[in-house]
Amino acid sequence: MAPPPGPVYSFLHALPIPSLPYNIEHWVPGSTPISTVAEVTLAMVVYLVVIFGGQALMRGSKPYRFQPLFMLHNFLLSSGSALLLALMLEEIVPIVWKHGLFYAICNTSAWTPRMETYYIFNYYFKYWELFDTVFLVVKKKPLQFLHVFHHTATAVLCYTQLNGRTSVSWVVITLNLFVHVLMYYYYFMTAAGYKIWWKKYLTTLQITQFVIDLFTVYFASYSYFAATYFPNMPSMGSCAGTEGAAIFGCALLTSYLFLFIAFYQKTYKAQAGKNKADAASKAAAKVAKKTN
Repeated sequence: MAPPPGPVYSFLHALPIPSLPYNIEHWVPGSTPISTVAEVTLAMVVYLVVIFGGQALMRGSKPYRFQPLFMLHNFLLSSGSALLLALMLEEIVPIVWKHGLFYAICNTSAWTPRMETYYIFNYYFKYWELFDTVFLVVKKKPLQFLHVFHHTATAVLCYTQLNGRTSVSWVVITLNLFVHVLMYYYYFMTAAGYKIWWKKYLTTLQITQFVIDLFTVYFASYSYFAATYFPNMPSMGSCAGTEGAAIFGCALLTSYLFLFIAFYQKTYKAQAGKNKADAASKAAAKVAKKTN
């Protein structure tokens, strides 16, 4: 049984805004927008054509900044992620409190109607976030493999978990929303001209997120497969969700962890080396000046 609505949900429903259509509140493959393999594939193809075609078109043009639009994009994504995070936490925390963590990540009852709506909104956020890359293209910034792969694959991941109805999804999504609140706030502030010192720690937080994600989804998957196929092995019982969604989620999140670790090492070790070289160069210049 789902917990009663929380204060954030109740506040939003008290506002004079139209009710959501049934196929937005509930995942109905073929009726909910972008809910079929063909639609998801088409969306990803359009994304790749737009960004790589845009790069080709921009070769002979000067970069465009679209600063106010870029700031609005990041502000809305940061605040929207915070709102969705609050809605999800007020729904799932009472379930954890009443029934325990294993129930919350593995029982079918943890996939409540309201959580399903939040999962759908989070899924659509992934398509909104594709405009991150469009801004990079018009600014003539390089497109890293990690950026393009992460944006496309995460939309597909959310699609597979909605189809698979994996109750453990909230762990991955709430952590991701928390990171995105900070990440898009960082981009908003830097676009406004502020120097933010904690970018390196934001990447560390992303890596930590994937470590927690993997521990949780591997545990849930092990428990399901052990209870289903190897009843003599120790487990806490079966876990909600399809096998395909579980395997795909584990594989993709594992790739994210290694890719972000590689990005961290490449970015910040190179920066540390550059800082040391700059410091040595300045020290040598001071010695030469004194000598002269």
